[in-house]
Amino acid sequence: MNLLHALTVTDAAAEIRSGRLSPTAIVEALLARIEALDPEVKAWVSLDKKGALETARQRTAEAQDHQWRGHLHGVPVGLKDIYHVAGMTTTAGAGAFAHERPTEDAESVARLRTAGAIVLGKTKTTEFAYLDPADTRNPWNPAHTPGGSSSGSAAAVAARMVPLTLGSQTVGSTLRPAGYCGVIGFKPTHGRISCRGVVPLAWSLDHVGIFCRSVADAALVLQVLAGPDPGDPLSSKEPVADYALLKPQRAPRLGMPRQFFLERASAEVTAHLESIGETLARAGASVEEIKLPPSFQGIHQAGTRVMQVEAAAFHSERFATHAADYRPKIRALIEAGLKLSGVEYAVAQQQRWRFRAEMAPLFDHVDALLMPVAGTPAPKGLESTGDPTFCAPWSFAGLPAISLPSGLARDGLPLAIQLVSGAFDEARLLAVARWCEPAIGFSAAPAL
Repeated sequence: MNLLHALTVTDAAAEIRSGRLSPTAIVEALLARIEALDPEVKAWVSLDKKGALETARQRTAEAQDHQWRGHLHGVPVGLKDIYHVAGMTTTAGAGAFAHERPTEDAESVARLRTAGAIVLGKTKTTEFAYLDPADTRNPWNPAHTPGGSSSGSAAAVAARMVPLTLGSQTVGSTLRPAGYCGVIGFKPTHGRISCRGVVPLAWSLDHVGIFCRSVADAALVLQVLAGPDPGDPLSSKEPVADYALLKPQRAPRLGMPRQFFLERASAEVTAHLESIGETLARAGASVEEIKLPPSFQGIHQAGTRVMQVEAAAFHSERFATHAADYRPKIRALIEAGLKLSGVEYAVAQQQRWRFRAEMAPLFDHVDALLMPVAGTPAPKGLESTGDPTFCAPWSFAGLPAISLPSGLARDGLPLAIQLVSGAFDEARLLAVARWCEPAIGFSAAPAL
C-alpha cells in the first residue's frame, strides 16, 4: 500500500471500498508523482489540484459512511484534452483560437463522476486529435514518441501518474499509443459509448478510448460508460452486457491475418507475434491463419475520405478565418476534405459498411483476430506519432478492439498485440483478452 501509484483501477476501487485506502490518500500520492515526473514526461495540459482534493475529501467522507456512488468511487482519472469538463478549458491541443470554456461535462465525463471517479485534469493531445504531435514523451524512453493522438493519456497511465485515462480513436489514437507505452488500450464498437461533449475529428469514426493497466479495468470502465445517450444521435441502443463480471469460459479461437499486417511489420514484430501465437496455442487457444474479405483492399482509402470530409465539415467555419493558425497535417486534412464531392463521400461510406458486413461471418468461426498493434515499436523522435494503419481498418469499420502489452523489443520498448472482434461483441472480446492476459504474462513497467 506504500506504492499507491501502482494500483490498478480495480485494485484501487477494491481498497477504497474495503476501507484500507482513502480517496484523499491516493489523490495526494498521484498529484505528488505527477509533480515529480511530468516535467520530463509532459503528459498533462492542466491539473485541477484544488478540485480533485476537494472531491477526494467528499468521496472519503462518503466511504466512511458506506455511501457508494458507483464502481469507480474515489478512483482518479485523467481526460484527453478534447473532452469537455465544466469549468475547465478545452484546448484540443491547438492555439487560443480554438479554446473553449464549457459549462457542461461530456456525457462520458458525467458518467465517470456519477460512478464516483475523481477528475485530476487534462492530458495532452495532438492538435485536434490528428497527426501534428504534442510534446509528450514516452515514459520508457523519452527520446521516443508515446504515439498519438492520445499521447498524454497513454503516457500518464504508463508512468503510473493515474490508473485510468480516457482518450479517443478515429484511426489508431488509442491502441497505438497504448501499445507504444505498454498499457491496455481499448475502444468498443462505434456508438457503444457516447461521444457527446468530445471535440470531434470525424463523427462516423470517432470512438471513446480507455487506457488502463488490466483487462479487468477496461471491463469495469466500459460498464460505467456504455449505453445509449439520447443527446448523441450516433449512440447505439444495443443491449449492454455485465462486462465487469466477465470471466473467460474457454480457450479462445483466434484468427491471424498475415495479409497486410505481417507483410508490413518489421522482422522483430513479426517474430514476436508468431511467438505470442505459439504461447497462446500452448496454453490451449486455437490459432489459425485467416484471410480478410475483398473489401479490405479499399477500406483505408474509404475511411480516410470519410475522415477528410467530416473534419472539413466540423472545422469549415473556423478554418475560413484561422487556416494559418492550424498546424500542417490537420490543415492538409481539412483542405483535402473541402475538395471532395458529396458523391465521393457517400461512396466511401458505402465501402466502409460493405467491409463491416463482409467481416461479420469471420466471427462465426473465430472469437477474435490476433495481429500487431503497429509494425514497429515506438519510433525514435517526437516529429511523428507513428504509423496508425494497423488499427485503421477496425476504426473505419467501427469494430471493438483492444491492445495488450506483450513483451519488450531489443531496445527495451514495449511490444503489443491487438485483438479485434465483431460489432457490439465487447463481451466476447474482453473475455478473450482476459484469457490471453495471464498467458502472455506481461508485467514490466518503465523505470521511473
